[in-house]
Amino acid sequence: MDENKIPLLVVAGPTASGKTALAVELAKLYNGEVVSADSMQIYKGMSIATAKPTKEEMQGVPHHLIDFLDRGTPFSVADYVSLAGGKIREVTDRGRLPIVVGGTGLYISSLVENIIFDDTGSDPDIRARLENEAKELGNHALWLKLKETDPETADKVHENNLPRVIRALEVYEMTGVRLSQHKINSRRQENPYKACMIGLTASDREYLYDRINRRVDIMAENGLVQECREVWQQGGLATAGQAIGYKELIPYFENLCTLDECIEKIKQETRHYAKRQLTWFRRVADISWVEIDKFDDLKKIIENVQNIVAKSEIMCYNKTEPLLSQGQRS
Repeated sequence: MDENKIPLLVVAGPTASGKTALAVELAKLYNGEVVSADSMQIYKGMSIATAKPTKEEMQGVPHHLIDFLDRGTPFSVADYVSLAGGKIREVTDRGRLPIVVGGTGLYISSLVENIIFDDTGSDPDIRARLENEAKELGNHALWLKLKETDPETADKVHENNLPRVIRALEVYEMTGVRLSQHKINSRRQENPYKACMIGLTASDREYLYDRINRRVDIMAENGLVQECREVWQQGGLATAGQAIGYKELIPYFENLCTLDECIEKIKQETRHYAKRQLTWFRRVADISWVEIDKFDDLKKIIENVQNIVAKSEIMCYNKTEPLLSQGQRS
């Protein structure tokens, strides 16, 4: 391993798969700090719906890029890569191991692959025209337009992810260069990271879905409805409020559905989201998968991950001696 490479231990996977608990234990074992890769946990005042780790769950392990941004403030993947990169360097400079943890695949992939985002900027006129096209012709029609101009990007973007579809078309119209080509060009800069990527999954999808359902029930017991009502009343649904658990409760607040119906909708949408997360991460190369239902025990999962880490090159990140777990330090 290049001694100048920055080591990363990455824990990725779908919601409710146990990433937080695993990351905390790994941080204690490997003298690490957690750098979050969750696009909703960045926002302040949205703790329950976004499943932010509590102080008790953190167990004294430093966590970065959580609960630092005001609701409604735009935050791009480029912003994330820049901020996360800075935090990773700070953690490394302290002689500790950065542990990137989260379920936002675009954040993790862009960070680990060291994608350098173009400075193309934006054109409000082009964007407004494309948004109007989507309203008049539908998302699918706009996605087909992207498919014609940049099929590689279209294959990776769902037609209902309208902001990304519009951005890809906007970049092409402004520069004459496909967004996929911009990304290829961005990867030509040497990657400063060496990552060991752990992916959590379940061989039995129903096992994961049951965990999701139970998590939503616990969220409801812990005050999810009140938290969401406050965000809704403050008009905070424009950006951050799009997190699952917020918009699904609006029909209840407007007396259009019962609370039970809305809670079931949250569970359904969360299950769909988990499926999309798994689909994304399965396209990422070099992930070592750990089936949580095979072990159903955090201690055994940790032991399995330790075996994977032991075989990886990140154990050599300390230039003078291998990184040792707390149990190995005496």
